[in-house]
Parts: sequence; structure tokens; C-alpha cells
Amino acid sequence: MLNPTGNPILRDDLGVQETSETDNIVRWDGERLYVEHDVYHNGQLVHRKYRRNVTEPVARALLEIVNRTRQ
Repeated sequence: MLNPTGNPILRDDLGVQETSETDNIVRWDGERLYVEHDVYHNGQLVHRKYRRNVTEPVARALLEIVNRTRQ
């Protein structure tokens, strides 16, 4: 994962640098909104298509956009 400055996160508990890549596509599985990430430790893929939940403010903004397009 990246910190707010865009740098890898140092995971002291694992002794690795963690980064992720995403296509930034918001998906819906019928219950929750999420974005898929590929997670890397020291450049090695450790988790493909890890699902990170979309935050509530983002979900509310998306709902507002969807509702406007329905009018």
C-alpha cells in the first residue's frame, strides 16, 4: 500500500515494504462497494485482487451521481 505521499509503506511487523496496484474501478458484489488491489511485499506479489472497501464518503458521492443520472 502507499502512504499519502505515494511512497511504499514499511511494514515493520513483517520486515517488508508493502505496495499495491489497482485499476481504480469501483465494484459492487451485491453487498458492498470495493476496489481490487494487487498487494506486493518487496516487489513480490503476495495477494491478487485484494478487496478494499470504498469509504463511506466515496460511496455517498457515487450514490449522488447515480441518482442524478436517473432524473
